[in-house]
Amino acid sequence: FPSTFRQAPITPLLKKPTLNSTLLENYRPVSLLPFIAKTLERAVFNQVSAFLTQNNFLDSKQSGFRSGHSSETALLSVVEALRLARVESKSSILILLDLSAAFDTVNHQILLSTLLTKGISGTALQWFEFHLSDRSFKVSWRGEVSKSHHLTTVVPQGSVLGPLLIQKHGFSYHCYADDTQLYLSFHPDDPTIAALISACLTDISCWMKDHHLQLNLAKTELLVVAANPSFYHNFTIQLGTSTITPSKTARNLGVMIDDQLTFLDHIVKIVQSCRFALFNIKKIRPFLSEHAVQLLVQALVLSRLDYCNALLAGLPASSIKPLQLIQKAAARLIFNEPKRIQVTPLFINLH
Repeated sequence: FPSTFRQAPITPLLKKPTLNSTLLENYRPVSLLPFIAKTLERAVFNQVSAFLTQNNFLDSKQSGFRSGHSSETALLSVVEALRLARVESKSSILILLDLSAAFDTVNHQILLSTLLTKGISGTALQWFEFHLSDRSFKVSWRGEVSKSHHLTTVVPQGSVLGPLLIQKHGFSYHCYADDTQLYLSFHPDDPTIAALISACLTDISCWMKDHHLQLNLAKTELLVVAANPSFYHNFTIQLGTSTITPSKTARNLGVMIDDQLTFLDHIVKIVQSCRFALFNIKKIRPFLSEHAVQLLVQALVLSRLDYCNALLAGLPASSIKPLQLIQKAAARLIFNEPKRIQVTPLFINLH
């Protein structure tokens, strides 16, 4: 792996627009790697993925960066398990683990040892060793560039191989890349569940420390889905000196999941963001062609409506209606039709 490919300018990106821009931990260091380097990584990625798939080395509960899998399939698997538990009159607990700077703390020797156990050896393993070693970076910020710094424990964010290498770092829980979640069903009257989960998290925390990773308890979320709405589980999870208390809702791979599995909070957020997008498109509608408006609606509105919409199957019609109203408003905006016009012919034209 050429040395010039291992030198990357880093552009810090704020993780969320609402975060405090003065705190360094709110930024994600994205490596702007050369195009040729990413092309080479893509070729290696395809070969390694095929090898791991053919030899059944990929964890069956890992949905990240695998053919036929996505964040939607990961969420469907988890939510379906929670729903089935309810059918069996069981409660469930869902814990969303958060790793502190997972890409930045990967120990190269441990990672290479893991790859060796998966059958990657000889020249192939040596290539990965070259790929990871002697990396350096410069930070580019507001027209200024820092001095070059050497890296010893990192998988570059922005690289093609980065997510795959993170995935092979030993995770064996239900994950999407480094987003890991635990879920467990139990009888509502089981008094040992809190202690059981606490012991499990303690073991996970110890495993992460052994692998030079860190569990971020401040961002780890706990969701308790009761067997039925009349049940209420009043317990917390203790891990060392930290206490994790249940939340009413939790953000999981971009979807708001509530403890009743109604997804009402998620629908409200989708509707709000879509209305905002439609409002802005409407302001510039007189200056755009029909095709241009359609492209904007697809990018800013329909993409939000489509994301993980399989999770909404089976919900009451009253819950889905706000999303249908957004669809109708989008169709009318594309064809520049008034609100009273029937939308069925518009939908037919769009298809």
